[in-house]
Amino acid sequence: MSTLEEARVLARNLHALGGGATVRRKAAARELARREPFDTNELIGHLLSLSRAGQAPATCVLSDFLAALDQEAEHIPHVEALRRMAHVQSLEAVADLFAQGPARKELDADAAARADAQAANQSLGHLKQQARLTRDPDVLSRLATVSNPAVLRNVLINPRLTEDLVVRIAARRPARPEPLVEIWKSPRWSVRHKVRRALAFNPYLPPEVGAKLVPLLSTADLRELVEDAGLLPALRQQAARLLLAPAPGSPPGPLVLPTGEEF
Repeated sequence: MSTLEEARVLARNLHALGGGATVRRKAAARELARREPFDTNELIGHLLSLSRAGQAPATCVLSDFLAALDQEAEHIPHVEALRRMAHVQSLEAVADLFAQGPARKELDADAAARADAQAANQSLGHLKQQARLTRDPDVLSRLATVSNPAVLRNVLINPRLTEDLVVRIAARRPARPEPLVEIWKSPRWSVRHKVRRALAFNPYLPPEVGAKLVPLLSTADLRELVEDAGLLPALRQQAARLLLAPAPGSPPGPLVLPTGEEF
């Protein structure tokens, strides 16, 4: 059984690791892989509580654990069972992390391909090289609109890329899910609050990613998300649950949504 104090110690230890977000994400995946599913869910639940209580190490490493659940899932043997078991354990805030289904809105792949062809008519290899190496901000901005994830993956490692442009990419509508997911996977940009917020509020973002971003938002962001009728009800309910989360160590109460709205 994972305890609150164990979660505090683990958060401090992972927070002290050098090497950046990628190293911490892989360490988090190893920690999840070595535990039994019930223990894994309890640990995640404690980290959620500690983060909501404002404990800095837990707030930092929570993002690494949530990224591990998505990006390192193949190395976590029981990851598919966690949502079901979280319901059994009455850990609804943990179960919320495993949202599934279509995004609130979707851009047709053919329409995206036609838009890409108008924006850039070079070969894929040339576009990828340009995206990675160009020093021209206008070219970089144009390539940032391409829906092909391989192109955007190279845009995201361009040293001339700015946070403002990444935020615009993350907030772009309509959008295909693939480039939005690439931003979520970027260790350089997915740690930025403005980028996380832009992704979470984009109705074209797949819910399995959105559900892992919601716990990383600020209290003000969560309140705004609850009020945003353009987003998936599941994500709005998740935000409401986090706003009403009890203090670490106290029993959970009934969920009463701040808006009084039924989801």
